[in-house]
Amino acid sequence: MRRNILVLLLPILIGIFCTCRKDTGKVSVGDYPPEISRIITNRCATAGCHNGASFEAASNLNLSSWDALFQGGKSGAAVIPFQSKFSTLFTFCNTYPDLGNINVPTMPLNGSPLARSEVETLKNWIDRGAPNLNGEIKFEQPPNRRKLYVVNQGCDVVTVIDAATRLPIRYIEVGVNPSVIESPHSVKVSGDGQYWYVIFLANSIIQKFRCSDDVLVGQANLFMPGQPANTINKDWNTLVITKDSKKAFCASYNANGQVAVIDLENMRCIRVQGGFTVPHGICLNATEDKVYITRQIGNFIYASDTAFANPVTLSLENGVAPNPTPKLDPHEILLAPNQQDLLITCQKSNELRVFSIAQNSVTQVVNVAIYPQEMQVYQNKVYISFPYDSATVAGAHGLIQRVDLATYGIETTQAGFQPHGFAIDPATNILYAASRNLLTQGPAPHHTSVCSGRNGFLSFINLTTFTEQRRRVELSVDPYYVFLRP
Repeated sequence: MRRNILVLLLPILIGIFCTCRKDTGKVSVGDYPPEISRIITNRCATAGCHNGASFEAASNLNLSSWDALFQGGKSGAAVIPFQSKFSTLFTFCNTYPDLGNINVPTMPLNGSPLARSEVETLKNWIDRGAPNLNGEIKFEQPPNRRKLYVVNQGCDVVTVIDAATRLPIRYIEVGVNPSVIESPHSVKVSGDGQYWYVIFLANSIIQKFRCSDDVLVGQANLFMPGQPANTINKDWNTLVITKDSKKAFCASYNANGQVAVIDLENMRCIRVQGGFTVPHGICLNATEDKVYITRQIGNFIYASDTAFANPVTLSLENGVAPNPTPKLDPHEILLAPNQQDLLITCQKSNELRVFSIAQNSVTQVVNVAIYPQEMQVYQNKVYISFPYDSATVAGAHGLIQRVDLATYGIETTQAGFQPHGFAIDPATNILYAASRNLLTQGPAPHHTSVCSGRNGFLSFINLTTFTEQRRRVELSVDPYYVFLRP
C-alpha cells in the first residue's frame, strides 16, 4: 500500500520540485517584474535611500513598491510609461550617453553606477509601459479619467496630467517633423470630452487625439487644397471649438493673419479667411453665429458672422475710431458668463475691458497688473495671468489676479515663475498654472530635459484661500498652455 501511495505522489512531487527550480532567482518584491525588482531592491530601495523607512529624506520618492513608485517624488513623476527619456528613474541612473539623457548626481548616490545591462533593462521596461508583475500599466484605466493637457513649446510634447494625483502620466509627442521644434502653442479639449486638439507655431496643421488613450486619430491642414504656397501661414496661436464639438476656428498670428475653419468630424479644412492683421484671441458668441478676434496691435477687435460675409472692426475706446497704432493691444478674448459681454485683456494698457455685444461699446475698464495675458472664467470671476509682472508683488515674477465681475474688485496671488496658461478644476477648486521658467533667475530645474532649454513646472493655487501651494511638479521645456478635460 505504501509503495502504491509513493507511486501516486511521485508525479506531484516532481512537479513541485521542478516548479521551484524554475522560479529560482525570479523572486519579485514590491509587485515589480522580477528583473526590475532585483535592480530596485538591491540598488535603489535600500536603507537610507528610497525605501519605505527613509524615502522622505530621498526626494520623497518611495521605490519600495510599484504602486509607491507612481506616487512620484518631490519634483513630480519619476516614471512616465512608454517614455524613458522623460523618466528621471532612468536619467539619474544612466551613465551611458548612447542610451539617452544623463542627469546628475548619478544614482545610487555615493554608490557604484548601474551596469549597462541594468540601465538597458530599466530603459526597456519603461519604454514598454513600466508594467507591474501582472502586466498592468499605470493610468491606462479608466478611459474617462479626468486629465489636464499641457503643451510644451520647447519640446514638441503634450504632457498629460492626472487630475486625481496631479502628476504627469504621459508625454505625448506631437507634430510631424522630429528634426525641428514645431512649438505646439495651444491645446483644447472638445466639449464632449472625447478628443483633444493641438496647433503649432512652426507648422500648418491641427492634430486630433482621442482622450481615452491619447492616441493620434486625425490630422488636417490649416489651408485649403490648392491654396498658393505663399499664402499658407504658420504661427497658429489659438482656437475655439463649437459647443457641438464639430467645428474649430483657428487664428494665425501673422501680419497677413488668417482664420481657418476646420470640420473636426472629418478633419478637413473647409475655409481659410484672410484680411486680419496680427489676430490672436478668438471666441464665439452664445449662439455661435458670430466670431470675435483680437488684433494684438492697436485699439480694436474684429467681428464677423461665421461665414465671414461681413467682417467689421470694433473700437475698444468709446468715441475713438479703430486705430492700428500700439495703444491697448488686446490679447485674449472670452465670452462673459452673462453671454452678453466680451472680456478682453489689453496687454499694453494693463487693463481688462468689458465690451457689450448689444451696444458695441466698452462698459467697464478695469486696471489690472502688468501685461495681462490668458483668462479663465469661474463662478462669475475672471482669472488673468501676468507672466512678466515683477513689480506688483515684491519678489514675484508672475501673478494671477481674479476680478469679481459683479463688483470689479481684484485679488492677487503669486503663481510659480512666468505663469502663462492655466486651467481651473471645479471638482477640487484648484487652479493649475503652467510656469514657463525661461529666465535663469527662475527656480533651478530638478533635472535637464532631452530638449534644449530650462524645464518649466506646474504650480497649484487653492482658490478658497487664493494662495499658491508649496508643491510644484516639474515638466519639460516651456509649458505654455493648459486645458482640463471636461
